[in-house]
Amino acid sequence: MYKNHERALEALTRRGRRRALSARTGLDFSSNDYLGLAQSPELKQAARAAIERDVAIGSGGSRLLRGNDREHEALESEAAAFFGTESALFFAGGFLANVALFSTLPQRGDLVVHDALIHASVHDGLRMGKSERAEARHNDPQAFNDLIADWRAAGGTGTPWIAVESLYSMDGDRAPLDDLAEIARRHEGVLVIDEAHATGVLGTMGRGLGAHLEGQPNIVALHTCGKALGAMGALVTGPQVLCDYLVNRSRPFIYATAPSPLIAAIVRAALLICRFDSPRREKLAALVAFAGAQLSQQCGIEPSGTHIQPVIVGADERATRLAAAMQERGYDIRAVRPPTVPEGTARLRISLTLNVDEAQVAAMVAALAEELKRLDA
Repeated sequence: MYKNHERALEALTRRGRRRALSARTGLDFSSNDYLGLAQSPELKQAARAAIERDVAIGSGGSRLLRGNDREHEALESEAAAFFGTESALFFAGGFLANVALFSTLPQRGDLVVHDALIHASVHDGLRMGKSERAEARHNDPQAFNDLIADWRAAGGTGTPWIAVESLYSMDGDRAPLDDLAEIARRHEGVLVIDEAHATGVLGTMGRGLGAHLEGQPNIVALHTCGKALGAMGALVTGPQVLCDYLVNRSRPFIYATAPSPLIAAIVRAALLICRFDSPRREKLAALVAFAGAQLSQQCGIEPSGTHIQPVIVGADERATRLAAAMQERGYDIRAVRPPTVPEGTARLRISLTLNVDEAQVAAMVAALAEELKRLDA
């Protein structure tokens, strides 16, 4: 009955690309818990306080039935104020939010130009939607501009949408948001900024790299709550009309059980921490600078300058061997292989979080330098 599935799994095994779940072990150099909030006393206390004031654990249904809770509405109101937008809409996860956004907001006759390294969730949303789409070279504003101009010249009359991540999850590099915002303005288009790996860490009060752009009528952003904010879920922020449209037309919103009200209450607390606890961001920035210097000196690796540091080794097998060696030494570092990253760029993705300190980072880099030498021996 399942011969095709078995053959597909066997093929993945032969290519060294079969995935499997593994338990968390060793020091955290792989999670997205950048501010160390996921296990923090502050969020645990927020959860206890929410339960004490009788906040529900489950929503019991979709938001349009009985699932809408005052905690959802309070979070959305506070998030809109925090990010400086007209409106915010809470989803159960970032993947779901991106699928909802890109399958619903761009219309038939519109064009979505996305960065070549955009998240898989955007691709899935676009496949479900009705717009045309085109791929632009990574972080190349001129490529975005040319694709829109060519589409217009060929008779395109709809709205162009530009889709990027503010901080790319596998390379740790930043999008040229100001240039892209100008291109969107010039072409009467919309810029969609996925702030997943910047929210809570970068920008004023951790509002993301596009914080200075939010609130403009042609800016839409996605802020995940399961990374630096330490909880789960995602917020789509932007003009009121677009959030209202998602409520009325987005199948992933309309037909999904609403997120947990308890989680909404915890995210509210995480946003307050972002607003008032800048020392966390400063401590992480210092750790990033320290790690960058260590990687440069000991491994000859160019620092990304952010809390996401790739160590590109090329072949899949080299990446898995290196990751296994680091895990044996007590460092939870994972290999990332195609198709998640381009062919020939298999890598370790080192994530810097406040779950480790400078001494542990220095020891990790020293171990990495030794294992890289062994790998090349």
